[in-house]
Amino acid sequence: MSKDTLESPVAHRINTRPITDDVLNVADFNERIVGAYNDGTAELGLPADLSVARSLITAGSGALRDFSYIAPEIPLLNSDNCVACMACVTECPDTAILGKVVTKTQLESELAQIPDETERELYRKQFGKTTKFWNVYEKKGQEPGYFGIFIDPTKCKGCAECVDACGDHDALAMLKKENNTLPRFQKTFNFYRKLPETPKQYINDKLLTDMMLADRSLLYVGGAGSCMGCGEATAIRMMLAATGFVYGKESVGIINSTGCSTVYASTYPYNPYLVPWSNSLFENGPTYAMGVRSRWDQMGWKDKKLWVFGGDGAMLDIGFQALSRMLMSGMNIKVLILDTQVYSNTGGQSSTGTFMGQNTKFSVHGKAISGKMERRKEIAQIAMMHPEVFVAQTSCAMTNHFYKSIMAANEYDGPAVVSVYTTCQPEHGVGDNMAMQQSKLAVDTRTFPVLMYDPRKGSKISERLSLQGNPANTEDFYIEPKTNEVYDFVMFARSEGRFAKQFDAEGNPSETILASRQERLDNWRILQELAGLR
Repeated sequence: MSKDTLESPVAHRINTRPITDDVLNVADFNERIVGAYNDGTAELGLPADLSVARSLITAGSGALRDFSYIAPEIPLLNSDNCVACMACVTECPDTAILGKVVTKTQLESELAQIPDETERELYRKQFGKTTKFWNVYEKKGQEPGYFGIFIDPTKCKGCAECVDACGDHDALAMLKKENNTLPRFQKTFNFYRKLPETPKQYINDKLLTDMMLADRSLLYVGGAGSCMGCGEATAIRMMLAATGFVYGKESVGIINSTGCSTVYASTYPYNPYLVPWSNSLFENGPTYAMGVRSRWDQMGWKDKKLWVFGGDGAMLDIGFQALSRMLMSGMNIKVLILDTQVYSNTGGQSSTGTFMGQNTKFSVHGKAISGKMERRKEIAQIAMMHPEVFVAQTSCAMTNHFYKSIMAANEYDGPAVVSVYTTCQPEHGVGDNMAMQQSKLAVDTRTFPVLMYDPRKGSKISERLSLQGNPANTEDFYIEPKTNEVYDFVMFARSEGRFAKQFDAEGNPSETILASRQERLDNWRILQELAGLR
């Protein structure tokens, strides 16, 4: 196959049926079609051609999309304060901020070739001498590396989640865009692209946060039409990073149930994925995956990883039977549940994953009914009751737990379910920068406990189930030692707009919220009992 062509992800990667009409010319698609959408002439000038009829989009075409006009601010790096923790790179939902380690020799050589002193200094400021990559290597007698952070101005939507992720390090701050801001940022990002990939010696396989330093982990290029700070996009990026880092991009495919993740990832003609993927109907993503898995196995592709994405609506509600059937099949299929607790794509209706007391469409807070009154369905416990299924419940804010969940799911020879808490800013009523913070708070308050259930660990549930990662996991609640503040569902609900009507003018919680607090505690106690902690 020519390097200038790309066969249909469905035809070539999924079932390999030889349909030559499905072959796309990448250069033509990116220049003629994507170019027309970028300059605003597509609606009037483009014909209804074969690619539209086949619903085909070239891999990674989202890289050509420009979001620089969206936000008035962009994150600015202070490299003197950077400790190379990679939190900002990991949590960014748009692949707009990336890190790189460059050897001392390589960087000094590159900078020496730039005659303009001002430009040379601009690039130098992007790099710092961190303990992690400079001091440690120097002490070992090895060549140290400069660590740099770079912002892609065409992908950054200005959510500022990276600034929050940076925390007390104060290495990032939001900068107001002025006339020369975007060209300056584009220059530094172009310099990033020119540099070689981070050398292998600087990537510690045991330090999971460093996975996104490797190019093979960057399988989500950005350019997706997700909301600013979208919690779902971060989860998808991290899942692909963990899978790509270990197995490579040629060893993974995606089936996506209809939802937000299909809309923002396939707004024609933009596709953020560098791996083959196909969209399915809302309720039958797992069923579709069973067909793909069967065909792959027939072809001898048993080692390729197949992931199914879906929201809590697609997996817990309307598509639950399809998910259950897939789990019972014993097939080597992995499921990523993007749990926003609502049907985000269709306006925020309640799902069976919605928390008690939450104000949503179809469970509106009023005089007669004060929000959602049903208990929340717990997909983790239900999935555990299916024979020999790996189950994890995790949070993007807990990087190591998330990555370990994905890597264990990939290693497991059979069905695996990974449910991840994904903040939906518009529906939860929180700021664009709050995805990581709210996800962590959900764990700390028992709203969404993390867990890992691995059938390989033993024959008893208590041997298989681990609640490691939850604070004070033998107690009812985590209590802050300095302030004696109790981290419970009331604290969580108070922080989000979807529960605002449950508090009076003095901030006192309603009976519904107190009932929901007890419901979350009951759920936590059941998990403790199953894990042998009670």
